[in-house]
Amino acid sequence: MKQVMFIELGMGTDLHGQNITKAAVRAVQDAIHRNSMPGLRTVLPGGSLDNMKVRVKLAVPCDADKVDVEAVKAELPYGQVEVEIMPGGMITSSGIILADKDDSNDLIYVVLASVEAGY
Repeated sequence: MKQVMFIELGMGTDLHGQNITKAAVRAVQDAIHRNSMPGLRTVLPGGSLDNMKVRVKLAVPCDADKVDVEAVKAELPYGQVEVEIMPGGMITSSGIILADKDDSNDLIYVVLASVEAGY
């Protein structure tokens, strides 16, 4: 990416079910769903949102190999998206195991996301 124009941070959790992709998707949603970049199109090549570069960095506490990168990318409506996964985030206890929520244990997965947009 030649020029970063926007960086937003988000946090996502999976409270029950221990699904790292669900937590990662929620972290990306948290990062982007309260933002608008109305002037970005004016600096993108060809004025097209398809030419926007998007870099997603995910800090995951475990199961990095189980993150469905395509599901994460699907949360970004425009641009050419790349996803980088690194150690981080947090695992903590929910204090309860709920079989109806597909819990295999009482762990909560917390994922952090940084979403960068530019050209």
